[in-house]
Amino acid sequence: MDQIKRSLDNDSSSSLLKKPRFESSSQPKSAIHEDQVGITEFINKQGSGFVGSIKQLYTDFQVNEIDINNKVIHLLDEGIDTGKSKKEKRYEKREQERQELDGKTPEEVEAILEDRKAKLEAIPKYELSDEHRSELLTFITEEELKQVEDLFTSGDNVETKSTFPDKQIRGKLHQLFRAAFQSKLETLTSPENTFKIAVARNSTRGAVRQHPQESMHHVDENGVLNYGLGSFKNYLHFTVYKENRETMEIASSISKFLRFPHKAITFAGTKDRRGVTCQKFSIHRGKVIRVNSLNKALKNTVLGGFSYEDAPLKLGDLKGNEFIITIRDIQSIQNNVDVRQVIDTCFNSLKDQGFINYFGMQRFGSFSISTHQLGIHILREEWKEAAELILSEQELVAPASIEARRIWAETSNPSLTLKKLPHFFSAETSILKVLEKEPLDKNEEYGKNSYFKSITAIPKNLRIMYGHAYQSYVWNKVASKRIELFGLELQEGDLVFDDAAAVKPEEDEEDDFEEDVLVNKDEKVKPLSKEDIESGKYTIYDVILPTPGYKIVYPSNKQLEQVYIDTMAQDGLDPFKMARKVKDFSLTGSYRNLMSKPQDLSYDIVEYYEEGKPLVRTDLEILRLKKQGEENPTRVIPVVKPNEEQTTKLAVVLKMQLGVSSYATMALREFMKADTARWSESMLKTKTD
Repeated sequence: MDQIKRSLDNDSSSSLLKKPRFESSSQPKSAIHEDQVGITEFINKQGSGFVGSIKQLYTDFQVNEIDINNKVIHLLDEGIDTGKSKKEKRYEKREQERQELDGKTPEEVEAILEDRKAKLEAIPKYELSDEHRSELLTFITEEELKQVEDLFTSGDNVETKSTFPDKQIRGKLHQLFRAAFQSKLETLTSPENTFKIAVARNSTRGAVRQHPQESMHHVDENGVLNYGLGSFKNYLHFTVYKENRETMEIASSISKFLRFPHKAITFAGTKDRRGVTCQKFSIHRGKVIRVNSLNKALKNTVLGGFSYEDAPLKLGDLKGNEFIITIRDIQSIQNNVDVRQVIDTCFNSLKDQGFINYFGMQRFGSFSISTHQLGIHILREEWKEAAELILSEQELVAPASIEARRIWAETSNPSLTLKKLPHFFSAETSILKVLEKEPLDKNEEYGKNSYFKSITAIPKNLRIMYGHAYQSYVWNKVASKRIELFGLELQEGDLVFDDAAAVKPEEDEEDDFEEDVLVNKDEKVKPLSKEDIESGKYTIYDVILPTPGYKIVYPSNKQLEQVYIDTMAQDGLDPFKMARKVKDFSLTGSYRNLMSKPQDLSYDIVEYYEEGKPLVRTDLEILRLKKQGEENPTRVIPVVKPNEEQTTKLAVVLKMQLGVSSYATMALREFMKADTARWSESMLKTKTD
């Protein structure tokens, strides 16, 4: 049967493979559930929650980066005003000249064109000062100087009869010609030490070459250097404001437009696509005038806040992010409870106690098969199972891949599958391209090494994601059990950092989760003793849990240690054996705070009447209102009721600051007591006990 499958050609398979298998299913498609990835507990277990609509508009989810100096990054300008470009000026001039000719008779047009020609010819080609004329005549004759001046009319070239055997004299004369004729002439020395002179093809040729760094300077007519940014430095920093665009997408566009290598463009952290976000970028040896020009090319993006700095931005150079999240059409899950009171109770709990610092659902993918399940097979070195799972049909999967997955399920033919698979499915495409070239054994099967090669062909950021997702799953399971067993009370054996050293995110450029995991390198941890707890020095917000790895310390609390052992044993894995022969799948482990508490927390309840209209202004809108003269535009937009018959709805606008290793979705989960498994749905499902 396998042999028959593999030998199918396009014609014989096309009739078999037209309909997606799940198309006619009446059952709802299922995504991953929270409890499947270890998310089960709430801190606020009293009272009810509320439901609401998330991310209806881009402006409903706004994120502003917080830099290492604890400053919230906002868009404060729309770049530098460079005036009209040469191209724009030429266009305006042509348009003006065209309008002058509109409606004119042929005779009048001819007269206007003759007048323009005369004016153009009247423009001096150069300005030779008396001082320069006198100095030139000390080297060359009157006749030779006249021949040089005639070059601007004849367009010819001239060679002096005078010779200049002295090297220093020749050098001085070259400089004098450049200065006297404003670099509009080219000069060179002949083998006979005469001077050959011609009009420069490019007026900038022959100019004094600057030091490479000085060439990055721009000085305007008022003597202002680099548009007020000061002297050029090796790194140009700037603010990136974007709407519905990914951080990596912006970086790629900048690289493409400026023809800069990708590594020259850096940032502190990635931001969501669906939302309005503001963050810092840096470019190695970026010239402000070139980068600023991208404001005319980049879609839904504004670059501003330019400055020259001595060092680049690196992944992790941030304290966290500020979120302004609008939850629309809020309703209490209990009909007899005022939603305003519910929100106030939930808000106070979040403010006072925080939330369990779970790895959010986005860590585990958005389809039926979780990325942590792939991690299990990879950590068990089951390459075939991992590859087949990546290529498999799923109840919930990207629609563009459905037909290709069905072809693979029915034919196991990589060539046929690739023809129906869009190239942006990079993991699947990488696997299939390798298998397409691999030999089959006598049973018409690929060998283990073929599948291994196909897995390692997946881009690094994706293939290491699977192992990290499994670590996150185990961490979530242990965190839930820790809260279930002990709540917020400190326990002997809880782990804390043993010193006050700051913990930063990982700085692995190719890890998509640099803001999720804390480094363990050189970090000292210790289990809490009874004396430590009684001292009052530590709180539940100091407690950390490790993700499984070979370089971490597990809690000395035997109940928690056993959770690691039992959870991983169900998957055929051992928390004390996390090293692998393949470096990318050999997990060191890391530490993560059990609890997180938002800072600068506040909320507004807003009445609104029409869907599809923003309730919160963006940085760009506030900036433009200020330009129009409004002194202090409010972030929340005042809403006016259009008519008495219009139904009143309520929204809550939540503002908070979170550290780099915390998920906003998990804070919202605690705030609303809601299930976050289906963020794509308009209404969040309430979590019930």
